[in-house]
Amino acid sequence: MTVQRSHAQVAPVGMDPQLETWFKITRALTRAHDVRDILSRFLSGLSKPLPLISRAIIFLYDSTEHRLLAKAAQGYDLTALNSLRLAPTEGLIGEKLASRRGRLYPDPASILAARQSLTSAQCDVLQKSAKEKSQTQSAVCLPLMLGETKVGVLLIESLDPSMHFTESHLVFLEHLSDLLALAIENMQLKRRERHQAINRVNQSMDNEALAVLAHEMRTPLTSIKGYSTALLTDEITFSPEKQREFLQLIDRDCDALETLIHDILESSILDSGGLRLEWQPIKLPRLARNSADEIGRLYPQHRIIVNFPENFPIVDGDPERIAQVLRNLLDNAAKYSPHGGIIVVRGELVDTEVIISVADQGIGIAPEHLNRLFDKFFRVKSRDTRRTTGSGLGLPIARTLVETHGGRIWAESQLGHGSTFYFALPLTQADEESDERRTA
Repeated sequence: MTVQRSHAQVAPVGMDPQLETWFKITRALTRAHDVRDILSRFLSGLSKPLPLISRAIIFLYDSTEHRLLAKAAQGYDLTALNSLRLAPTEGLIGEKLASRRGRLYPDPASILAARQSLTSAQCDVLQKSAKEKSQTQSAVCLPLMLGETKVGVLLIESLDPSMHFTESHLVFLEHLSDLLALAIENMQLKRRERHQAINRVNQSMDNEALAVLAHEMRTPLTSIKGYSTALLTDEITFSPEKQREFLQLIDRDCDALETLIHDILESSILDSGGLRLEWQPIKLPRLARNSADEIGRLYPQHRIIVNFPENFPIVDGDPERIAQVLRNLLDNAAKYSPHGGIIVVRGELVDTEVIISVADQGIGIAPEHLNRLFDKFFRVKSRDTRRTTGSGLGLPIARTLVETHGGRIWAESQLGHGSTFYFALPLTQADEESDERRTA
């Protein structure tokens, strides 16, 4: 099982200004809440390298109407723009979606010429909705595409007569428009998922799994797109060290996607009754040390201690599945201890069962959340956990695996004082009972 790690995207100090802009916009777009927020964050990221930007509009393509509709604006009254219904071939806006190529309008004359194909009513709407009535001095209009999918059009204008957009601006913005298109499409996908969840409370597990997977894929996909596009940009040359850094970040986010897909498939197998256990004697101390070593390599900021008494009893079970439970609990402990610290794996014998515990020094869990920790897709949401990604299936999978072994699993925690997860497995009472389990 591949275990993902959470890293913040931080722009290295002293990097190329365009590359720094790339970092900031990639990071900002993953945090946007809606299309208006996307435009605001996108333009904020461009304010330093392109101070000549005065106003902008995002038009989204409605495949039902086959029209472009204004959905976000800066420097315009969006309500006044709502009456615009532009065909994908109309004027300086629509024709960009049809041609799939961005275009520079370097002066007022070129803008006026491009608007000739708009009706007088459409021109009036654009003029009246502008908050500042100054004449546009230059503009850039860019199609927003994802492969063959039409997303929309971005119009950026400058009102400053002393500064005009140039061909170099156009090239730079064309590369960034791919990130913008991906962020918008992901936002629309998220909105559709929410709408489906509200109207299909009793949707099947497959649909629910796909919705969660699509939502959690959003952040790593945007990051992968940003770094890979940067590496493919001809206008910027990266050092071998910087190329390797980008490739490592892409590899990290691919691991995150692989983990999400694995958890979804694993949960589906368990729900369908497809789990088959390979029963055999298990030495839990050795299994715990191996799992601790694996997670320790992924989270070097943590110190993992394994503590089992001498002559710890052997239990009967599937070693691969019990190791999976240990990895899930250790990974959970590391992710929710963002500042490092000690994680302790302890084993003890209590009556007719062995109890394994995984204790961390992390942020802890509120009492009202403890009874929901093992519910599918439930994730504790707080200021400290909003950047921690995951499918919400790791703990439910661990519970199913433990209960299939005839055991139980639970957690204890206190906010600010860490958490301890426990699972208990029954001792093998006799060879006859072991034989019965293997047969089952």
